[in-house]
Amino acid sequence: MTDDGTTTAGATGTLGYEQARDELIEVVRRLETGGTTLEESLALWERGEELAKVCRRWLEGARARLDAALAGPDDDREDGSPGE
Repeated sequence: MTDDGTTTAGATGTLGYEQARDELIEVVRRLETGGTTLEESLALWERGEELAKVCRRWLEGARARLDAALAGPDDDREDGSPGE
């Protein structure tokens, strides 16, 4: 944790989706509340950007897994012909 209550940017790679989302919610809350210095606000903004990227990567991975699962064996044929 840094002195402004956020974890270091290097730790974002190990965060799960829910952890990143919850921390992002807290960062946004703190930014909306105000009362921080310009430097603290910039640090929070940067942390929020990193957390948003983590969430986006998790969601893109989940979408790819769903698409693959929904594709089924027939949709994997390269010639586009029906599987039967």
